[in-house]
Amino acid sequence: MELETWAAPPGETIPNHPRYEVLLYRGVDVSDVQALFAEHGWGGSWVNGVFDYHHFHSTSHEVLAVIAGNARLELGGPQGDTFVVAAGDVIVLPAGTGHRRAEASADFRVVGAYPEGQEDYDLLREADEAAIARIDAVALPRADPVGGEGVGRWS
Repeated sequence: MELETWAAPPGETIPNHPRYEVLLYRGVDVSDVQALFAEHGWGGSWVNGVFDYHHFHSTSHEVLAVIAGNARLELGGPQGDTFVVAAGDVIVLPAGTGHRRAEASADFRVVGAYPEGQEDYDLLREADEAAIARIDAVALPRADPVGGEGVGRWS
């Protein structure tokens, strides 16, 4: 399992997190990723795709594990960057980080989850002052969702 990090640039519509980097793990065993997430205190999991419009969460961090197919995801909103992901990749998005699916294979599927206590997340397309304040106040997860060192870099 290899860890890459990326700092999403600040923006007006999509704010991104002011301090925490996006974590991208490559080569994760995703055969039972919901159990892996749960083991590390990440719950509220679901299986689906990624919306095709820029959005973010102001009340929660989010993890997305690619379990099938591949895609080009735009992270960080319109001012961000594009990442090619495939089965075995896991993206940890700090609260406020914009994300959208730009293109995907027909079989593209992800498992999403949230840190314990943050499962009741919001979904926003544009920031206001209240959202920015919530993003800054979101608690650190107790553990990294895949047991790596990434979330520890956020403290």
